[in-house]
Amino acid sequence: MRQGGNRDTSKLLMERSVPGRAGCVLPECDVPSAPLPDGALLRDELPLPELSEPEVVQYFTGLSQRNFSIDTHFYPLGSCTMKYNPKINDETAFLPGFAGIHPLQPAAQSQGALELLYRLQEFLGEITGLPAVSLATLAGAHGELAGMLMVRAYLQARGETGRTKVAIPDSAHGTNPASAAMAGFEVVELASNSQGNVDLEALHEVADDSLAGVMITLPSTLGLFDTSIVEVCRIVHNAGGLVYGDGANMNALLGRVKLGDLGFDVAHLNLHKTFSTPHGGGGPGAGPVCATERLAPYLAAPVVAGAGADGYRLTAPESSIGKLAGFHGNFGVLVRAYTYIRTLGAAGIRSISGNAVLNANYMMNALRDVYHLPYDRACMHEAVFSADWQKARGAGGLEIAKRLLDYGFHAPTMYFPLIVPECLMIEPTESETRETIDEFVDALKRIDGEITQDAELVRSAPHTTPVARLDEAQAARRPDLRWRGG
Repeated sequence: MRQGGNRDTSKLLMERSVPGRAGCVLPECDVPSAPLPDGALLRDELPLPELSEPEVVQYFTGLSQRNFSIDTHFYPLGSCTMKYNPKINDETAFLPGFAGIHPLQPAAQSQGALELLYRLQEFLGEITGLPAVSLATLAGAHGELAGMLMVRAYLQARGETGRTKVAIPDSAHGTNPASAAMAGFEVVELASNSQGNVDLEALHEVADDSLAGVMITLPSTLGLFDTSIVEVCRIVHNAGGLVYGDGANMNALLGRVKLGDLGFDVAHLNLHKTFSTPHGGGGPGAGPVCATERLAPYLAAPVVAGAGADGYRLTAPESSIGKLAGFHGNFGVLVRAYTYIRTLGAAGIRSISGNAVLNANYMMNALRDVYHLPYDRACMHEAVFSADWQKARGAGGLEIAKRLLDYGFHAPTMYFPLIVPECLMIEPTESETRETIDEFVDALKRIDGEITQDAELVRSAPHTTPVARLDEAQAARRPDLRWRGG
């Protein structure tokens, strides 16, 4: 495959190496020279590539042009919220005072950074209705663990050590039961009813003096607002338990619903989803925890205290569960989130949820007669389809997702939630235009037609990508991780 004009930049760097060619000129050494290590430790046979600077730049630029990214393609990963990141966020995070600061600098030299963190704590407390906030946790699952450790510490302080069970809906993120188990709880699965809500009868069965609490994702991973959520919180509280909120999908609720007003006691937010920092590939992430005042003493350390005689400062809550990270949060992501909130203001924050829900429902209704809707009701920020109709004609969710690559779209989330067979979980996000969504809908309709006319075309997709269909089982069991010369 050719990239970058008529040069073949698909060749590996090693294959393009020419002896004696150099891409940089090193300055004279400005420190005393030191002897090399023992010769037995040196490797003369290591074939490092010898290339000019333009060749290296062309190679890596060519690779980047083969990737799907939010800056080049529509990226409708359900649950992941791969929306556009305004460049002003990056520009702010790159300011020397933020990018160059050291996490161990004295508070007196870090007042601007600490003030930003303090204001962000206040913003997130206002947005969620949960005023006690810690920014220390580095990802959504990290925030879940912190929240459940807070629940455990709170119950232990009250002498309620018999509360060992945490109930979690069958549609939950997989990290929810993992986080509860890591915090020392026994996980009990809650069934969903025919509308995709928590089954209240099932909840009543576990709501006894052994219940520590529930973990609820709102909106759920089915893309639905649980219309019984206030009753769910009431049942759990009457039983003496606490309600944990997985706030990964908060872009559907911003400016319209506060988790604290619904009855949640503690929740985490995925700043790298709801508040725009690019997300994927393992990072970067931030999962601040927001809680009621009664849980404030147990927040992960540190939190930023307001300006006193000595200015802003880092503190540890009196009964803190301790530090869960080396310093005080993923600072670059926190700067981006603060910039995003300040740029948009209250009206802009509210428009996020309005556009997210509008886009998802527009897409859902455009596809409702082509792809099966297991829960046929208004959705929130994402719509969950099943490709079981298409599977019966010869190509399922995996094949459809791979065929979308040929149309220039990244695949949606597949086979999750697990309670939906042949699941396609699609989130258009609030940052996409109607024209883009129309093109995506058209592609899915065309693929449905292809399955009827020539299912093998879809089953063997993708056909136009630099790497064709892989043997995924073999790739997982025997990955090729190194270059070997001919």
